[in-house]
Amino acid sequence: MKYIIVLGDGMADEPLASHNGKTPLQMAEKPVIDSLAQKGKTGRLITVPESMPPGSEIANLAVMGYDVENVFEGRGVLEAASMGVTLQDGDLALRCNLICLENGNIKNHSAGHISNEEAHELIAFLNKKLGNDIIQFHPGVSYRHLLVIKGGKKQMKCTPPHDVPGQPFRNYMIESLAAEADQTVKLLNYLILRSQALLADHPVNLKRKEAGKDVANTIWPWSPGYKPQMPTLKELFGIEKSAVISAVDLIQGIGVYAGMNVIKVEGATGLYNTNYEGKAKATVEALKDHDLVYLHVEASDEAGHEGDVELKIRTIEYLDQRIVKYLVEETAKMAEPVAIAVLPDHPTPCASRIHTKDPVPFLIYRPGEQPDAAQFYDEFEVAQGSYGLLKGDEFMKALLGIPL
Repeated sequence: MKYIIVLGDGMADEPLASHNGKTPLQMAEKPVIDSLAQKGKTGRLITVPESMPPGSEIANLAVMGYDVENVFEGRGVLEAASMGVTLQDGDLALRCNLICLENGNIKNHSAGHISNEEAHELIAFLNKKLGNDIIQFHPGVSYRHLLVIKGGKKQMKCTPPHDVPGQPFRNYMIESLAAEADQTVKLLNYLILRSQALLADHPVNLKRKEAGKDVANTIWPWSPGYKPQMPTLKELFGIEKSAVISAVDLIQGIGVYAGMNVIKVEGATGLYNTNYEGKAKATVEALKDHDLVYLHVEASDEAGHEGDVELKIRTIEYLDQRIVKYLVEETAKMAEPVAIAVLPDHPTPCASRIHTKDPVPFLIYRPGEQPDAAQFYDEFEVAQGSYGLLKGDEFMKALLGIPL
């Protein structure tokens, strides 16, 4: 048997008073995903340990069956792997957002979803002005970039910018948690403030402002760590050959450390306008010579961060009709049976616009297996599913048919 995991980032939500107490998953028209729930088995999965924040990096590692409390070393190091940035011993890597400030408050975490071309120009400019033998900026995708500090210390408190929209940025500057990190923290906070002075009148921002777009007027470093030591999926579960498809450096970086082949799809944006069809076709093509494909779609998470309920509903419907439908139709033609799982990594409720730790709903369709009682796929229907509440590596074992 072969396997597909369809990961709708941030797809789960909470009942919305503005929508008769329903969640986007309940309101979305998703006949194909609901059909898989009817033909398969369902449950809920704890993806974020109580001791850790509900970041996508933590939740996706957990979905893949990793013991995140032991292997996690920060988001930056994972994205470095995706970018092809080799970290040396002692290199501290941090995710470095370009964000938008307005009147001293964090307007959004994405600088209005700035384009790659604009962002790369700004990152190159910052590296020229601020980079040296110790400090290096590396361009990523849209607002997501990388900052490497040679010899940096990671004992610090950083706040993800998507967790504090509308809040004064100065309330969330980086704080040292140990004397040995004091100098690193002082440097990082200097870089934040200096970037604001440098970016204020940059031509890219002047053009964005003239066009009525949000500007990228500061950097925001967070999620520090060193190069991790992670077993591969082959070492964990015996999966001989696996692949990951995502528009996001973070997920691609996890794939690198997990021993997966990273497949990039032209037109994959990480937003609602991503190339859904291209990702679906790449998944089916990858199944020809891979045992497992991890297909990650970021769109619902971004809609949740924007607090846009209607857009989130639309992204779920796109996932159903433009990805899962194709996967179901094409895998049915294959000689070897293909199991399909659908789940988010964490909830991103539209009301709060931030990630939460609530268990996520999942479905697993394994051809030939007896279904359970669930008739739909949403946060509440799966509670009656036969898998119950899983944690740790139990989801991966359930998908692969390994006894729990």
